[in-house]
Amino acid sequence: MNAVKYDLAIIGSGPSGQRAAVAASKMKKRVVVIEARSVVGGVCVNTGTIPSKTMREAVLHLSGYNYKSVYGMNYRVKERITMADLAFRVQSVVKTEVDVTEAQLSRNGIDVVHGIAHFTDPNTLRVEGPTGDATIESERIIIAVGTKPASSSKVPINGRTIVNSDQVLDLPVLPRTLIVVGGGVIGVEYACMFAILGVRVTIIEKRPKLLEFADQEIVESLSYHLRDSRVTMRLGEEVSTVEEMPDGSVVANLESKKRVSGDALLYAIGRQGAVDELNLAAAGLESDSRGRIPVDEHYQTKVPHIFAVGDVVGFPALASVSMEQGRIAAHRAFDDTAAASNPSFYPYGIYTIPEISFIGKTEEQLTDEDVPYEVGMAYYRETARGQIRGDTTGRLKLIFHRDTRKVLGVHIIGEGASELVHIGQAVMTLGGTVDYFVETVFNYPTLAECYKVAAFNGLGRLGKYQVQA
Repeated sequence: MNAVKYDLAIIGSGPSGQRAAVAASKMKKRVVVIEARSVVGGVCVNTGTIPSKTMREAVLHLSGYNYKSVYGMNYRVKERITMADLAFRVQSVVKTEVDVTEAQLSRNGIDVVHGIAHFTDPNTLRVEGPTGDATIESERIIIAVGTKPASSSKVPINGRTIVNSDQVLDLPVLPRTLIVVGGGVIGVEYACMFAILGVRVTIIEKRPKLLEFADQEIVESLSYHLRDSRVTMRLGEEVSTVEEMPDGSVVANLESKKRVSGDALLYAIGRQGAVDELNLAAAGLESDSRGRIPVDEHYQTKVPHIFAVGDVVGFPALASVSMEQGRIAAHRAFDDTAAASNPSFYPYGIYTIPEISFIGKTEEQLTDEDVPYEVGMAYYRETARGQIRGDTTGRLKLIFHRDTRKVLGVHIIGEGASELVHIGQAVMTLGGTVDYFVETVFNYPTLAECYKVAAFNGLGRLGKYQVQA
């Protein structure tokens, strides 16, 4: 079979693969995207980010969560919410996103081949597809295969009562009680959603704290909300075995000899690079124990013409960052050395309820680095918009240097946090100081006013309300 030749072959059509393909096509390169699924979009669109965030919006709407403080604790849009209600909305959004991705690839003249790719040599890929096999030769290759849920011999995933994060919407009914194994981003996000629906959730996490990479004051606030939603947190605990019981329930046996029972169990202990089928050895590459491919700061592997981007390269494993990695890798692959961005200004969005978003350093990091800083705090309840929305628990934390007054970090918990953080991101990226927020007029009433309130609060701690000349 004759090989089809391309300038760039991309394995995977998730956020990183899609952006890499579009960037290369804009440089007039012949590009092919190889996708193992029958539809494009990767994990992000089909089983990960888009389904989980859509499910979150459906939960917030149907439960009436955002308006309970206004209309009373019994307020609900729908009385008996089912898994089918949640899946209906998710399927609609996923279909639209797949269509949008397909249209974008087509519009940019990018070929899409469906099938499982594996290397036969550093420049050649064999693709085993549903309608036949193909051989693709490419001068440059970008690996953007993403990840799959990590598995464990201790946890017998059955797709019904014991599920991983890709199978949540396959639960046949909304459980009354749910065990979530894993207190990372995915586990905590789903724990919040089910708790808001009235499910009694137990989180089991072997580390002593949830979300250790985030500002701990913000995480403590989230923990308060979780407990207020009747979530039980078993921190510092590890699962030894999981059993299916004759009555259909699930029991998690802990190393500490405790037993936690529930109607269903979600296993959310990290994710593994989806590299099993790639035959990396034929390309002169290997992955680590978690399926991650080592790359340099430009996402180049040790084989110069092969790059890797997205979740398969590891932290931070955010769709937004993956898109940027794909763009940079495509430009670097064709020797455009100007393509770059600053990871220290990447924002993080954690879609818990309430959501968390942040950028820059935490108080803990600055303390370890002996940086003199001050904190300004604003509460949503102090703004008219917060009262109008009924969100009286949100807060915005502004961290700035005591001497230079440069903004060092912004940490937010509350609805709209992942949108609100971008104001702080712009100021930090341009090297701005806390005085910017004092001098700037924000629309009224908006949550953006929290920046001004936090700035005055922080400067008040310094005993300085005056603005620097």
